[in-house]
Amino acid sequence: MSEMTEVNKQKLIADLKVVVADAEEILKATAGQAGEKMADLRARLQDHLTSARHNLAEAQAAVIERTRQVARATDDYVHDNPWRSIGIAAGIGFVIGLLIGRR
Repeated sequence: MSEMTEVNKQKLIADLKVVVADAEEILKATAGQAGEKMADLRARLQDHLTSARHNLAEAQAAVIERTRQVARATDDYVHDNPWRSIGIAAGIGFVIGLLIGRR
């Protein structure tokens, strides 16, 4: 379940990057528009984009740190249990081989 959560976080980060980029394009496209309401809207949107960028950077840092922790834990487990790790890898490879062989 943790792996799925990490994948979801990474997908969310990627989606938010796209949204931020699109919003920046909208700001640039409407830069020539005059009017007090438009200027206020652009200012608020810029504030929200700055906040979103900051939150996005924090989320990305958290995902990277969690990935490093998982990698360290996996490395420690493999070093502490080399034969068990080889057995697990062989079993997974065998199951994948069976599944591919059936097609």
